[in-house]
Amino acid sequence: MHAVVKKLCLTDKIIEYLNECISQDGEVIECLILPCLTLLRKVLCADPLMRVSLSQQSSLLILLFRVSLIFHEDSTIVTEVGALFCLLLFDEVSRMDMWSVNPSSKPLPSVFSLPVSVLRRYHLPVHVDGHHAVSPYSVVLPLSADCLALKPVSDMLRIAWNLSWYHGSDNLFKQMNSETKIQEFSDTLKLSTVDILTLKITHTASGLQDCFHSIVQAVAHRDVRAAVTRMNFYLLNDKLSLKGGISPCGVTVKSLAWHSALNRFLQVLPACTEDEKLLIDIVQFLKKLMREQRKHLPVELLNWILELLLRHNPNPLLDLLVLAESQTQEETDDIRTAVRQQLQKELIALFNTLLLSFMAVTDRKCLELLYVFQTQLGLKLLQCLRVTDAPHFYGLPSLERTLRGMAHLTAFPGWSAHSPSTKPLEICVKYLSGLLEVITSFYVERGGNAMSFMGKGVTKSTILCLLHLSHEMMTYAQSSEWMSLWFLPLGSHSEEHGPAQQGLAWLIPLWVDRDPEVRFTSLGLGSALTMLEAGCVALANSCQNISGGLWGTVVNILLDQSECSMVRREAAYILQNLLVIPMPTEIMKDFTWQGPCVHDEDSGLSLTGKPALQALLYHCHFYEHLNQMVKHCYLERYMFDLRISAFDGTSEATDLNGLDDSFKFWKAPSRMSSQDQDPSSLSTSETTVTPSLGSAEFQSHMPSTVLLSEAVHDQFVAQGQHEVASSQPRRDSSLSAPLPKQCVFVTPSLLSAICSLLENLLVIAPQDTANALQEAQLIELFCSIIDPTILETCVRELKTPLPPLPPVEHTQAHVSFLLEYLSSLSSLLQSCLLVDPHLVMQEELLKLLITNIIGVLTICTKDVLDVELMSAFYHTWTHLFDLLAALLRKAAAVSLPSIISALAKRWTAVIDMFCKCVGLSVSYPALYTASLQFLALLLTEEAKLHLQNKNRMCLPHGPSMVLLLDEIQDNEKSSEQLNEVILQCYEGKSSKDVLKRVAANALISLLAVSRRAQKHALKADLIDSCMEQMKYINAQLNLDSLRPGKAVLKKKEDGFTKELSIIMQLLRNCLYQNEECKEAALAARLVPVLHSLWPWLLMDDSLMQIALQLLCVYTANFPNGCSSLCWSSYAPHPVQAVHRGVPSNSLMLCILKLASQMPLENTALQQMVFMFLSNLALSHDCKGVIQKSNFLQNFLSVSLPKGGNKHLSNLTVLWLKLLLNLSFGEDGQQMILRLDGCLDLLTEISKYKHKSSPYIPLLIFHNICFSSANKPKILANEKVITTLAACLESENQNAQKIGAAALWALTYNYQKAKTTLKNPSVKRRVDEAYCLAKKTISNSEENSLNVYYLKCLENLVQLLNSS
Repeated sequence: MHAVVKKLCLTDKIIEYLNECISQDGEVIECLILPCLTLLRKVLCADPLMRVSLSQQSSLLILLFRVSLIFHEDSTIVTEVGALFCLLLFDEVSRMDMWSVNPSSKPLPSVFSLPVSVLRRYHLPVHVDGHHAVSPYSVVLPLSADCLALKPVSDMLRIAWNLSWYHGSDNLFKQMNSETKIQEFSDTLKLSTVDILTLKITHTASGLQDCFHSIVQAVAHRDVRAAVTRMNFYLLNDKLSLKGGISPCGVTVKSLAWHSALNRFLQVLPACTEDEKLLIDIVQFLKKLMREQRKHLPVELLNWILELLLRHNPNPLLDLLVLAESQTQEETDDIRTAVRQQLQKELIALFNTLLLSFMAVTDRKCLELLYVFQTQLGLKLLQCLRVTDAPHFYGLPSLERTLRGMAHLTAFPGWSAHSPSTKPLEICVKYLSGLLEVITSFYVERGGNAMSFMGKGVTKSTILCLLHLSHEMMTYAQSSEWMSLWFLPLGSHSEEHGPAQQGLAWLIPLWVDRDPEVRFTSLGLGSALTMLEAGCVALANSCQNISGGLWGTVVNILLDQSECSMVRREAAYILQNLLVIPMPTEIMKDFTWQGPCVHDEDSGLSLTGKPALQALLYHCHFYEHLNQMVKHCYLERYMFDLRISAFDGTSEATDLNGLDDSFKFWKAPSRMSSQDQDPSSLSTSETTVTPSLGSAEFQSHMPSTVLLSEAVHDQFVAQGQHEVASSQPRRDSSLSAPLPKQCVFVTPSLLSAICSLLENLLVIAPQDTANALQEAQLIELFCSIIDPTILETCVRELKTPLPPLPPVEHTQAHVSFLLEYLSSLSSLLQSCLLVDPHLVMQEELLKLLITNIIGVLTICTKDVLDVELMSAFYHTWTHLFDLLAALLRKAAAVSLPSIISALAKRWTAVIDMFCKCVGLSVSYPALYTASLQFLALLLTEEAKLHLQNKNRMCLPHGPSMVLLLDEIQDNEKSSEQLNEVILQCYEGKSSKDVLKRVAANALISLLAVSRRAQKHALKADLIDSCMEQMKYINAQLNLDSLRPGKAVLKKKEDGFTKELSIIMQLLRNCLYQNEECKEAALAARLVPVLHSLWPWLLMDDSLMQIALQLLCVYTANFPNGCSSLCWSSYAPHPVQAVHRGVPSNSLMLCILKLASQMPLENTALQQMVFMFLSNLALSHDCKGVIQKSNFLQNFLSVSLPKGGNKHLSNLTVLWLKLLLNLSFGEDGQQMILRLDGCLDLLTEISKYKHKSSPYIPLLIFHNICFSSANKPKILANEKVITTLAACLESENQNAQKIGAAALWALTYNYQKAKTTLKNPSVKRRVDEAYCLAKKTISNSEENSLNVYYLKCLENLVQLLNSS
């Protein structure tokens, strides 16, 4: 085929067509241009000889360039021209590796390919195969003498020699410019004039320096423009170069003092057309420079430009935006008019680029100048808008440029706040007046965009400015009264039937514009205005005469399957805002906001408020539509245009007015004929709920969008023509239409808005919405589309050194949309957990959800440099941590195993993530707080679960945090890293910092679970540090107590109270089951420090409770710690007994005094005191103090239950536990026996029950019976013997075992006891118990207690039967 077309001279014919097209400005054979270029590209790709031939024809290159300029708006043609340039300009480079002495001896390669170095350096518009000019695996042999004689080789060698000789181009240029030139090598290697010129031009610094010299020394406009053009080429070369960071041109521009070279052209008004053309070139250069260097723009350049723009008279760059009236009237020269318009265009483009350049600037001076410039520019653009709207001037391109500049400016918050003479709201009001006049002139009064294509860009920019303006007015308005300024009169000003109606109805036609960007932005304006209650009311009132009202209209747009996602998203936001205002459950006059109102034509029933909302959602199949939307969510970045028709039929889908099919969805149909209208049936703000029979006939023919457009269009055309009748309400409402059959794709950003909308619905109607979500299975669908791999892929693309195929901005936007969806979904799930946890608490759903959440949290963003994108990541991570914390709070038993399993699979990445979040305490405190709160809650729930499993004596399934933190050897380094980061975060913040409490809570939980964390804290001297802080607090409290009028610890919010509480909790968990830490606390004098704080602890029960918890942990299984409480606080170091002070000076006595005087109602503190005393009861030293203090006498005064109550009080049980611990030692047993009546009281107490410890009195008797010295006293008490004997007949096996063991211990080696127990009643009970035990218990019994019980009875029987 290629041979045939070559023979027919196809290439010549194509060039002929292109020349003909150029000669007629592309107006005749435009349709042939794209096919011709495509054919030429295919021929050149396959024919290397043709490429060589055409690449030498400069006329063809110029021809292609002119084609691209004429059709610059057609991206397809521009791309084809770019591909042809690539083939022709790089043809020689593609054959570099084929150079030889005899070029004709080797055939040309048939496949076009380029060296890899070229592909890396340049942005090519086409995909080209790459190759190495020299194979990286080949051995490079020295060139022969004949090769060195070749001109290309000798030229390369000469330049390379000089660059190497002078150590780079900079020294080479210095040598060239020096007066003394020394010949150091052969003339053969001396650079020629062409070589020198080539080096100067290709070297960026030298070339730009020459350009600046030319500008300074120029005597004519032509010289300056030529120099500026050369500078633009250097910028273009940098743009084509694939280099990261600051480009060579940027470095050179930053180092050269070139401001003075251009200042003289920027500080004066142009006097003629040539001056204006020169200014255009300079402004274009500045614009391109800022655009190409936007990410690395030097602050000095920005300051220079801003200072230039903020100069007082003259200020040409701002003044030239607005032409004086005399100038415009005298303008007759078409060329000068075009130049003026081009200058205004370039100035606005420069200002837009300048505004965008400040996205990442942090310099304070630069930002202050920017703020002033924004307001000044805003005032100038406002003058431009007024001039453009003047009667003597009508310039649509100028108006569009002005509005585009306004859109760029108003996008910055606070743009109106830096005028010395005008208040921000006044500027906003002037803007609003001008913009509403534009939108009225170009849209509302002209019937909308459906009637004319003129002003499309004007409408788009105007509505975008209005959207930005709404946010600015909300910021600076003191009240919502400014909402009335947005109202426009409906109808003609000459209307005789009454005053014009005010409202926001001008906004509604924009919602059905044929341009999706206009629909999106206008709905966005609606969502912005409805953020205020006044905006909701105004918008609802403006939709009273539209079928369905505001609620029906917005729901229609949201559920319109043929609408694009960004438009539907804004409709969802409007609904979300409407739901914020409280609405009644029935019609109430006191409510200014009634909410939706529906009317059933069959029954005549009307509903208002929440019932109407439920009816509306049910009737339009709202949740079924959402189900389909989630199922068709498209998470990838790009998709093909499927062009699916919204119509089921073919003939019915033709356009009603004969317009192009591409507009049939967005064009309003022609108005109904007069005979189709019913003057008596005016549309109201109610949504008409129609019979199902009437809707069935219409459902398969018309989409909901056309219905909405028709209703809105008819309403406004009727008002414009003074007609009283509006369109008749159709019996077949689009709200009742069934789900569409076509496949519609939905974006994550729309689902984000849906999640927020559902969250508000959960607030309005919690149970109804929860039931609907469960029935439609929406929560499962929302969670199923989370895919962390897509985010990981995008992040990898952003971190690659070479630019990926899609633009970076597209990838960043895609990631932002996905993160926004995750944030919205997490908020929705948290609301579901509050309303109905069963919506989320499903095993399979939880596993998938938690796995995906951990996957998102552990995405590595280390090399992502975009600040806004990282902020989006942090925001999403914050929400995800909050969701995980909510799962743990609501159902830890269900969610905890799944969370720990997911963490275990990515443990190293999880630790890195936690460390990163903790490091963001200054820049992003919300993420810092959320991550540490989740970690603290996770560890707390882990400890609770571990305690529950321990009590139930069951083994945990799967991994645990203890296993991950302590027991896995490979995790030791990561655990140490986490411990270090959290500890440093706690110690590095001041006590007044609220974030320190967050770090403290995490550290408290970590110390309670992890042994490695305790060990790390010990190495880091955390215990000593805590002791010093406690001493400091004590000193401060003592000082404050001396100040008159100072109520120390009077309020719970006192800073010292909170800090002391945190310190003691840290010490408590650090000492938990860790003897090394307890020894360190003993050495640090923990007890004396607490003793010194005792008066302050007595004033606050919460502090006292924490202090007692600390002492309980400290004294558990630590005899030295128990003994330290008996020593005097004034001893230098409690090591030896000689340091003991008098009892009145010990903390032990303080504890005993507190226990004696504790009020009965303070059960929590009472329990802690006795738990602590139970620990001390195991210490010999502490027993001595207890005995000397007569504290045990208080036990004899405990009250027993009276009447029908058979349960012991909590205080009695606490006393029993204390006595039980005392009974473990003989000295403690003696203390119990010395109490008169104690055995009788214990015998009486044993008759009562208690849930937690029902047999403590029996255990006390059991322990006392084991001491030979105590046996006579027990034997002498008949009540005790009777109680122990009665245990053998108890129904409880534990009581039987205790009684048998006690009786055996009592009779062992004690003959008198044998005689006493041979009493017939006792012996009978023993024999019966023994016979029963032999039947039920065997010697091979696995339960050791049962075997022991049998042995006790057997020995007891033998002893009683012996003589």
